[in-house]
Amino acid sequence: MDLSKVFSLDGKVALITGASKGIGLTIAEFFAAAGAKVVLSSRKQDKLDEEAARLKGKGYEATGIACNVGNMEELPLLVDKTVAIYGQLDILVNNAGTNPVFGPIHETSLEAFDKIMDVNVKAAFALCNLCFPHLRKSSSGSVINISSIGAISPEPGLGVYSISKAALVSLTKVFAREWGDSKIRVNAICPGIIQTKFSEALWSNEKIMAYMLKQLAIKRLGTTDEIAALALFLAAPGSSYTTGSIITADGGFTI
Repeated sequence: MDLSKVFSLDGKVALITGASKGIGLTIAEFFAAAGAKVVLSSRKQDKLDEEAARLKGKGYEATGIACNVGNMEELPLLVDKTVAIYGQLDILVNNAGTNPVFGPIHETSLEAFDKIMDVNVKAAFALCNLCFPHLRKSSSGSVINISSIGAISPEPGLGVYSISKAALVSLTKVFAREWGDSKIRVNAICPGIIQTKFSEALWSNEKIMAYMLKQLAIKRLGTTDEIAALALFLAAPGSSYTTGSIITADGGFTI
């Protein structure tokens, strides 16, 4: 049995937001290693250029395009540039996220609420729609939304963030339902605590970590590689009958 094509992304073009570090960058590297041409996007062009050059040094095809996904006016240009460079778009990973507050939900301002919802939900909605004309031309269009276990069970101190990720789960299911006829699959990953800079407020807090570890079946933090491997599955032919799925990778926290 030849399984070489099950996880192959040869000939595919993938756009990954929040891809200058952490989970997004690791997903980009996994996709590139699987044969995809990857577009890394985040706010700072210099950091993107640095990471794209590093990937090219490994023999991969990568390009960095700066975009603040919280600014809706920048999103069409991101998609247009991607297609202008590579001529197609097969995979979208909505990974960019933000959480400018940590604490009780009643202390969260409306301004913070709007920013979280704009980046974590509205940008994903807008990018999906902007990418739709290109994804439906693909023989295997795939959208992967990076949600959170907070969508299933609210995380301590991350009330509005958890709300936004729950909305992203619902968004995933709606798009999956409506885009099936266009042969576009839409799935979401809900990571647990992954050791990245973004989640440092959680894993650097001894009290929170002690609580979290008690809840885990696998009593350790997750790695970006473990999330990227799952994203590769959802992007590749091996998951061709998988859509609308909300997959946790949380060490058993939500069992």
